[in-house]
Amino acid sequence: MFRITIPRIAALLALALMVGYTFVLAPRLSRAHDDPYSFAGAAPTAMPSWLTSALAASPTATPATPATPGATASPSPSAPPPPPQFPPAGGAFTGIMTKTGPYDLGPLDEFTAAVKHQPNVLEFSVGWWDRKFDRRVFDTVAERGIMPMVAWEPWDYRKESKDDKLRGEQPEYALSNIIDGKFDDYIKAWAEGIKGLGYPVALRFAHEMNGYWYPWAEQANGNKKGQYVQAWRHVHDLFKQAGATRVTWVWSPNVDYENATSLNTLYPGDDYVDWVGLSGYYGTTGVEKYKSFDQIFQPTIKQVREFTQKPVVITETGATDTSGLKAQWITEMFSQLPQHPDIIGVIWYEARKEVDWRVAASGAASEAYAAGVSAPRYSTPWTVRSEPALTVAPPAPAPAPAPDPAASPSASPSATATTKPPARKPTPTATRPRSSSTPAG
Repeated sequence: MFRITIPRIAALLALALMVGYTFVLAPRLSRAHDDPYSFAGAAPTAMPSWLTSALAASPTATPATPATPGATASPSPSAPPPPPQFPPAGGAFTGIMTKTGPYDLGPLDEFTAAVKHQPNVLEFSVGWWDRKFDRRVFDTVAERGIMPMVAWEPWDYRKESKDDKLRGEQPEYALSNIIDGKFDDYIKAWAEGIKGLGYPVALRFAHEMNGYWYPWAEQANGNKKGQYVQAWRHVHDLFKQAGATRVTWVWSPNVDYENATSLNTLYPGDDYVDWVGLSGYYGTTGVEKYKSFDQIFQPTIKQVREFTQKPVVITETGATDTSGLKAQWITEMFSQLPQHPDIIGVIWYEARKEVDWRVAASGAASEAYAAGVSAPRYSTPWTVRSEPALTVAPPAPAPAPAPDPAASPSASPSATATTKPPARKPTPTATRPRSSSTPAG
């Protein structure tokens, strides 16, 4: 007769634990370890088929095998080529920002058809109110061969005040709360999620911080001087700790205007920034008078060059057609861009907000854009293997003016032409649409 004793009970429990570990727990741990496309708190997910195909198409090195004495040596396989730089030296990318982003690609398709050119970057907004990371919105963009750029906004756009002076007042999203770690769980979830994508993305975190209209601006929401840099570095460090290294960090102020916060006080440092982004428009309040692309952006780029040489991306731009000059403005933009080798990309705000900024809405504007973007320098494919361009060659110094034979050696200094640009008349308000935020899903 089988007697139940304490030693036998212990033996049965030990056996059950061993069986459970061998056939249940160990396989799950193995799958979790081997699957780089899952992150903490989420069930392991298979690599998307489109990404599998894209990566499989990339050349890979075959490990060399030791030579066998007397055997005929076989040719050594060549090393895989380095990842392509995006954009390549001397080139520039084009992109668009839409209100619907990856949630409705209709505007992207309309733009592509109108200008006969697919953008290399799609920028879209995600607000922190959503509290989740959704891989699908990135894959929807990347599987088309387009780099996702996220305007990652620590606020709830649904609660934006209609009073212009109070637009940035949302105490929940004060910079001190970011610095003190109150959003760390959310930030870490995004870091792990982006780490698991398997391809590079751009993160335009807390943009236009030199204004007053967002809760992360130091001029709003009870924020204090120096807190923007602290918050930026805190978020960046959490990504670094998570191993989310394929992130291009885009520090993106608005073009300078009267009463804007000084840019040099908001810059987190070259160790924390990959690209400098700028927002600027022809046709917003304060810029109703015609200003060319150069007139809008060059004064701010000159300021930026006083503290960093990072590549510049125009992360938001557009032109109104109120005076019928949109096509002219676009033509001038493409004619002036080659004069700025440090500008590696331009993203058009392809949406209707206050005014109609869309290129696709105007036949003349579409033709002007199509003509400009057809230049070889914009043939800049993005792939899942691409790595961002992190440096650019400094602009060549302007040649010294040739001496004027007719000039008198005794000419007074006041008679000599000056190279100092004329003073820029300050604009009363920032040059941007009211808000570019879209729902996060």
